[in-house]
Order: sequence, then structure tokens, then C-alpha cells
Amino acid sequence: MSNYTVKTDEECIALAQGGDKLAEEELLIRYRSVVLFFARKYFLIGGETEDLIQEGMIGLCQAVGEYQADKGKFKSFATLCVSRKIMDAVKKASSRKNAPMHNYVSIADGEMPSDLQDPDEKMICDDDRRELNKMMSRILTDVEFKVFTMYMDGASCAEICETTGKTPKSVDNAVQRSKQKLRKALKAKEEK
Repeated sequence: MSNYTVKTDEECIALAQGGDKLAEEELLIRYRSVVLFFARKYFLIGGETEDLIQEGMIGLCQAVGEYQADKGKFKSFATLCVSRKIMDAVKKASSRKNAPMHNYVSIADGEMPSDLQDPDEKMICDDDRRELNKMMSRILTDVEFKVFTMYMDGASCAEICETTGKTPKSVDNAVQRSKQKLRKALKAKEEK
């Protein structure tokens, strides 16, 4: 058995497309953070992010199977496949009047997961996060700060409710208020 962690994406893709399940598994591990990034951009009232993660993983599997090296980088293709699969799931659930999925809340667009960035981009992203945390501590209430920080760190609605003792609706309201306050503060900062 060879060590797949030292193989490039392209080597793993070639092996996976040839039927090597271990190579496919390695790619799914490498790019799980992309799935988590897109799945966590939506807050499901009364639902779980796990449903969207599952859809994103299906999109990632499809990306591994359909990728063609002459069409560009795998990272870009995988990102596109994952985001489309998740958005399709959200749209489909909304069209069927599925209450938890219909009430999703888009979190402001963010950066790609830090483990997929080069070191300079990661440093900039870390600096941006520190600056955002400072701003949040100044303008958000303690509850809003705790809820929004947990959500940005990837906690599910159920985890946030359990930790804070708040209802899903209260958590959603805290996220919404936080987003509004942050957008207003960022817009004011840009205008200076």
C-alpha cells in the first residue's frame, strides 16, 4: 500500500478515476474543508448543516470522477462542483416548501478555508479574523458575539443552542443582528 498523502492531487485523481478507492478517499479528506466552507455558509433554522455537508461531499465525489486535467486546476473544479451541489440542494428544498431548508440564512461571503491558501494568504486571513473579532467585541452584545463566533467556527445550530441555552429562533436572530451590525460597521469603515 503506497502513501497517498505524498501524492499530488493529479496523481490521486488518476488513481481514483482508475478505481482506486484509497486515492479517492485521500482526495475527499483533502477537500473536505471546501465542503465545510460552503455548507456552513447557510444557517438552517431547525435543520442541521450535516445535510448540506452530505450534499457537498456528493459534489466532491462527482468532481473527482468528472475532472479533466486539461480543463484547469482540480481545486477550482472541486470548489465549483461542491458549491453548485449545495446550492442545488438548498433551491430544491426551498421549492418543496421544506421549512428548515427554506429558512436558510446566507452568511456574508468569506475567504476560502485557510488550509487551502498559501502562507501569505493565510497570514492575511488570520489578520482579518483578528480585526473582525476586535470589531465584533466592540459592536455586538455578549450573546451575539458568542453565537456568531461559534457559528463562524463551524458549530451547528444544535451545538450553539446547547452551549448558549438559546432556542433555534434566538440563535438565528442573534446571527441576523450580528450580520446587520457588522455590515453597517464595515460599510462605515470603507467610507472613511
